[in-house]
Amino acid sequence: MSTDKHYCPSKIESTWSQYWESHGLFQPSQTGPAYSMVIPPPNITGTLHMGHAFQYTLMDALIRYHRMQGHNTLWQVGTDHAGIATQLLVEQQLAAKDIDRKTMGRGPFNDAVWAWKQTAEQTIAQQIRRLGAATDWSRTRFTMDDGLSAAVQHVFITLYQENLIYRGKKMVNWDPHFKTAISDLEVITENVEGTLWSIRYQAVTGSDHLVIATTRPETLFGDVAIAVHPEDTRYRHWIDQSVYVPLSQRIIPVIADDTVQPDFGTGCVKITPAHDFNDYDMGLRHQLPIINILTPDAKLNDQVPSRYQYLDRLVARQQIIKELSEKNLLVDTQPHIVPLPRGDRSGAIIEPYLTDQWFVKMKPLVEPALQAVNDGHIRFVPNHWTKIYQQWLLNIEDWCISRQLWWGHRIPAWYDPHGNIYVGADKSAIYTHYNLDPQTPLVQDESVLDTWFSSALWPFSSLGWPDNTDTFNTFYPTQVLVTGFDIIFFWVARMIMFALKFTGTVPFHTVYITGLIRDAQGRKMSKSKGNVIDPLDLIDGIDLDTLIKKRTQHLIQGHLATTIEQQTRQEFSQGIETHSADALRLTFATLATQHRDINFDVNRLGRHKHFCNKLWHMAQFAYRQAHDQPNTCLPNIQPLEPNRWIEMLTDQTIIQAHQHFQQYRFDHLAQMLHDFVWHQLCDWYIEFTKVIFKDDSFSPEQKQNTRYHLLSVVETVLRLLHPLIPHITEALWQQISPLLGKQKNSIMTAPYPQPQQLAQHKSIESDIHWLQDLITSIRNVRSEIQLPPSQWIEIYLYQYHVTDQQKADRYQAYLRTIAKITTVHWLDNESELPKDIATTTCQHFKIHVPLAGLVDQQTEIERLNKSLKKINQHYQKLDYKLNQTQFREKAQPDVVEQEIKKFSILTQQQQILLDQLAKLTDPHLGSGIGE
Repeated sequence: MSTDKHYCPSKIESTWSQYWESHGLFQPSQTGPAYSMVIPPPNITGTLHMGHAFQYTLMDALIRYHRMQGHNTLWQVGTDHAGIATQLLVEQQLAAKDIDRKTMGRGPFNDAVWAWKQTAEQTIAQQIRRLGAATDWSRTRFTMDDGLSAAVQHVFITLYQENLIYRGKKMVNWDPHFKTAISDLEVITENVEGTLWSIRYQAVTGSDHLVIATTRPETLFGDVAIAVHPEDTRYRHWIDQSVYVPLSQRIIPVIADDTVQPDFGTGCVKITPAHDFNDYDMGLRHQLPIINILTPDAKLNDQVPSRYQYLDRLVARQQIIKELSEKNLLVDTQPHIVPLPRGDRSGAIIEPYLTDQWFVKMKPLVEPALQAVNDGHIRFVPNHWTKIYQQWLLNIEDWCISRQLWWGHRIPAWYDPHGNIYVGADKSAIYTHYNLDPQTPLVQDESVLDTWFSSALWPFSSLGWPDNTDTFNTFYPTQVLVTGFDIIFFWVARMIMFALKFTGTVPFHTVYITGLIRDAQGRKMSKSKGNVIDPLDLIDGIDLDTLIKKRTQHLIQGHLATTIEQQTRQEFSQGIETHSADALRLTFATLATQHRDINFDVNRLGRHKHFCNKLWHMAQFAYRQAHDQPNTCLPNIQPLEPNRWIEMLTDQTIIQAHQHFQQYRFDHLAQMLHDFVWHQLCDWYIEFTKVIFKDDSFSPEQKQNTRYHLLSVVETVLRLLHPLIPHITEALWQQISPLLGKQKNSIMTAPYPQPQQLAQHKSIESDIHWLQDLITSIRNVRSEIQLPPSQWIEIYLYQYHVTDQQKADRYQAYLRTIAKITTVHWLDNESELPKDIATTTCQHFKIHVPLAGLVDQQTEIERLNKSLKKINQHYQKLDYKLNQTQFREKAQPDVVEQEIKKFSILTQQQQILLDQLAKLTDPHLGSGIGE
């Protein structure tokens, strides 16, 4: 195995990723209780984004943890066909070659998409591999493979036969670029500066008129009524009267409705049921006619005056405003903030549009989905998402599942010449099921199913359902789903409803909801903003010019390229340096704070890159000490205090690690392990062992036992860290574990550490804490007076206890070597001190360091004055706070007591500094510095 002195992440990660996969270590072990999860399938639209990498890191940590717990683990991997996004991508690729989709025809176009799918799937698989994700690649699924397509058909046909799927004319979000209905999730609404136009609607009888405020004057040709609030005294007399639609002689009524807001605009509103969701609902309540005035590509149709027919609705808007003004029908124009919906893929303005679509009746599916959560069969982490899930289900609407695309699961419905609908797997099945004359011509529905329809089946269809496969029987239901809060409604709730409907059980027991990864400024990452970061660029690094090219190519809004380039140059002036997959994974784990939004700062990666490097060198130190020495523990030798101390700390760390996994607190887990390795192992225990190995006051047996404890704790820490940073821990474990007689072929199959329930020796913890405090205090003095760490010094201790002398004697080897102390003087009277000293406090005693020959007097005076100034600032603030009657009366007694203790400590520190300054500046006391 590798014994490289230097940490080389690219070499390590490549080697061990190939090793795991080639040895089948990602596949279920077929032993132990089943633990499974399905990957939220990434879209085959190119490459993974930061959200994927973040969630996959957390999922992989869970899988690795449970495998090490002895579970029969399966992480089901696969990809999603992503209807509208993939169709757009391939259309753009073909357009670059001057090939038009419509000219190609549906069959050849879908062939081109399948070819793209092969390329994209390979790219995505390599990205997931680079993260170290332990997915079972032998079971890869695709939402349009034969098995999943059959499952989709089965579900559609069953729901149709049970009258839970129907076809009807309803209002939908319409993308005029793709000419298809889209889901709410695919609509991005931004507030923009718009205009509120006030338009005069002339009464049919008399000379009076109503003024209506609107932000969409082009829809007035679809108006079927004017609505006012029934209690609005300004308009009561208008109710049941009629007005003319401006620029038209069509007559519409004035009606009363409680939903009208009297304080918006003029207090009366135009009702256009075919082009506004709220108006559509009002139209149904009042049985109003519905007039569609738009074509599928958002032009005005033949229901409007001829002079406006087939104009784009935004062009028509300007002409309508001009004509209203000329005819004195335009009363006022005011700036107004308008919520503007756009398709997240096309960028086109989305229109509410009345069209024939396929829908699923959701309310019959809701009750079981609510009950599953209420009964505790499914839990949300964090728990506050439970209420949001419940509220959405209680207000659910029927789901539009049809899309006017070519790429996707084509709806298994056929029509005869009379428009009758027949649903079945194919024509043959339909002729048989409906007892149709085989000569009856049938034409299949042109639409495809919403991508979320097949995704709703993913937890069970990807495992082989509806076939009774061993995989399905063993691993369904899955244990946990890891996903973002933004798709609770569009994916999570639908999976729960469909699973309960078709399998009779929940699809997973826990839904762990993550926040959304945003950029360092808190903005959503999107290609149009140019702030997307490829996870592989953080792993491998990327130069500035290549990064700019990646961010500016294939922009839908090409004019943004210059701005994006400028922002990129400002944020990444040197490009992005290499960090490693493990450093990225550890960063993601620390970001899993259970907040809604997670701002990603690339600078965070440096900290975890340094951590991996430190872990490497710590393990290499342990290996060097032990690789050619006996490494068994001698039971008859009393363990040295540092060894017993680190054993107890390790045991406590193991207990906390299990708790953090159970609570899905990856951030707490990562931070705890980071601090334990860095501050306890490296900063202290390794330093203690260096003393033991070098100092002749320790016996060979004590050194042998220390080597064993050092190897043991390092090996344990590697297993603790493995779920988070798998590559480096595997590489180091392969070096360390043989020295302890471990026989496993991989750390992946080694057991996750279990607590030994060691008895807690408070005296040892107290003694080591005393030693740490003393060494730290001496180091702080060295730093303040700018003494090099290698400079040997003597110290004077005052106000000590007898136990302090005993500890100093017992730990003299550590004090001498680590703190570079030649002599410890025990003072009964401070008058015995040398004249020139630096002083600090440690617990209950004072530490004095003679400065003669070590420090320049003027430099020390400046240092003391600087420290005194800082302490005086804290002293004055605290003094003011404690003298406030309001604080003492309203604050909790323990808070007041704590602040009083702080004030007392500050007073002591203040006096120590003043005494030191007095000795250095008082001519009568003299100075020996530099003499």
